[in-house]
Amino acid sequence: MSAADRIDLNVDAGESFGAWRMSDDAALFAEVSSANLACGFHAGDPGTIRASLKLALDAEVAIGAHPGLPDLVGFGRRAMTMTPDQVYADTLYQIGAMYAFVKAAKAQLHHMKPHGALNTAVAEAGDANAEAIVQATRDFDPDLPIIAIAGSKLHQAAERLGQPVVAEGFPDRGYAPDGSLAKRGTEGAIIHDAQRAAQRAVRMAKEGTVEALDGTIVELAPGTLCIHGDNPGSVATAKAIRAALEREGLAIAAF
Repeated sequence: MSAADRIDLNVDAGESFGAWRMSDDAALFAEVSSANLACGFHAGDPGTIRASLKLALDAEVAIGAHPGLPDLVGFGRRAMTMTPDQVYADTLYQIGAMYAFVKAAKAQLHHMKPHGALNTAVAEAGDANAEAIVQATRDFDPDLPIIAIAGSKLHQAAERLGQPVVAEGFPDRGYAPDGSLAKRGTEGAIIHDAQRAAQRAVRMAKEGTVEALDGTIVELAPGTLCIHGDNPGSVATAKAIRAALEREGLAIAAF
């Protein structure tokens, strides 16, 4: 099977915390090929990590660390001022925490993908924080792939520093004309219609493009497509996206 015949579907998961439940991980894992599991900073806790990891492994889903900002109350989606040293240390700490559970389960850590406002910061801000998160990943494992928003500062930093990187597309998110994700809270930033998300996923996978909110065509060429597990209807969206991709002859498989 060539790379042109398949696409990775990843989901942000393991985001429950204590008695607070977020998303149906088991149902989502049945539709995707890789999972980004929260590491305890923006969401998740040791018990959740262990339980979500088991569900993902049972579903034969590839495991990724999903580090975020230290902001449980804000779900890691509130902007914080972080120095490169803080980004480095927080990223390394969270990857290490996830790896401990992965190693105990006799599994493999497949990739790293930053979450929420941390991802936005290393995607759109200056190079220093992007390089810090890449360096933390590189110091942990120079062969561990990073999932990065296609064309972002993080994508560029990973290529510059020689870390494996996989470009990511977001069928359930709106895009700005410059290729960045539309800011949450703005009209069109979240795609709630499962069939529309599925159509966008097919276009991303087959044509390597997406239409921005103003009609601009953005080049993506993604190697993986993300489904947000915390969105209402995320399971229905995941099912619709997978079905649409498979109808187009694409296999769903981890990169």
